[in-house]
Amino acid sequence: MTVNIVTPNGLVYDHHANLVVVKTTTGDMGIMANHEPVVAPLVIGEVRVRRIDNPGHEDVIAVNGGFMEVANNITSIVADSAERARDIDLNRAQAARQRAERRIEEAKAHLDTDDLQRAQVALQRAINRIHVKTGK
Repeated sequence: MTVNIVTPNGLVYDHHANLVVVKTTTGDMGIMANHEPVVAPLVIGEVRVRRIDNPGHEDVIAVNGGFMEVANNITSIVADSAERARDIDLNRAQAARQRAERRIEEAKAHLDTDDLQRAQVALQRAINRIHVKTGK
């Protein structure tokens, strides 16, 4: 099957695979070749792809929401943003995590629920990028 990941900035990933694992709003979902058609909303999390051309290797991509559609042996992921592990700048992700943690504390101190929610999402995205990059 073909796996492609697209963001508003363009194509991020396009390879042939025998397994894709995504994080949906109801939990992890694994997709293999000849899977029945499905559409599923995605949450902030990693997408793991086991490529055909390198069976012992798994590509990992940080995805920040979106949805997945599977049909005719094509798994298409449309995401708000996505980054392959090899493209993630770890220092930048760690700095984003620290900024988000500071914003959370400030929002709590000012009882600003909107800013608190935005900061919590920013923290989730930063942590996801760190986990994808480090494998932890």
